Amino acid sequence: MNTQEAIQIASEHLQRLKGHRFDSLIIGKPHSMAFALNLSKVVSKLSPILGNLIEFNTIEFLNTLDEFKSIGSWKRQDPDFPDALFEGDIDPPPGFEIKAWFPLATEITARFKDSQNHFGQDKTHVVMLAWLPENLIFGYPEIIDVCVFSGLSIAEARDEHYHNPPDYLVLEPEDTTSRTRNLQQTNTNGYKWQGNPKQFESAKKIVESWGADGSHYKPTREYQIKLRELIAKYPYRLDTNFAKMDRINHSQIEAFKSKVLLKQIHGKSIQEWSQLLFRGSESSLSSTLHEKFKITFAPENL
Repeated sequence: MNTQEAIQIASEHLQRLKGHRFDSLIIGKPHSMAFALNLSKVVSKLSPILGNLIEFNTIEFLNTLDEFKSIGSWKRQDPDFPDALFEGDIDPPPGFEIKAWFPLATEITARFKDSQNHFGQDKTHVVMLAWLPENLIFGYPEIIDVCVFSGLSIAEARDEHYHNPPDYLVLEPEDTTSRTRNLQQTNTNGYKWQGNPKQFESAKKIVESWGADGSHYKPTREYQIKLRELIAKYPYRLDTNFAKMDRINHSQIEAFKSKVLLKQIHGKSIQEWSQLLFRGSESSLSSTLHEKFKITFAPENL
């Protein structure tokens, strides 16, 4: 089995995680409408916990697959990249980076900052798992959909979307291979122009001197030297919103997002529930929660 075959087999099996319920965690039914309204605003904060549970369960699931049992096993890497890496008789070893998404929040807030240089032979893919409580805001969390994307394609889409010298620069991490493992850098960063118009015209001439292909992003050392000359000469600021997966215009991610938001649960699409929860009136939300989930308007006896 080669790397791409392993990724294909694992990706097909990962679709079976749809509908998986996490019995180790439950959100109790709200005992009053006031509690329900407050819970609806904070349930998304469970995502970091669910993200870890999803990692554990995904790796356990991969290790149940007969195709891999005789040639190795999947290992969780924390905090290393990727989250799941195969150790065994496949070279180079395939891996999966696992991302959890709470779709009532609409925006996919997960970031993807890893350098293109880490995706040689396209051996690492991204698994995105959308989850919701079984009763929208309470009950057991469930995986409602799964999709797998090429990690290289995401990194390329990100860099192509953001990089626009001299206005915006994407910089690779410096060479840190000589450092200890915990100090090695693997992430790209985005830098936004902060200079004045005169400086910008000067910077544009430098970029133009790089040739017709000079503004096209390259993760090579030679191109990165050019970018670092710009950032050393002119003012830029670090972009703290860089690399959110919802903002990189990756066609497959956008298609998956649209599919999930249109999914019907409890009589409404997820998009409609999101609008009701975060932009609807309190009276409309209260009425709907009472109708759908029999949540009372006054506290019950505790």
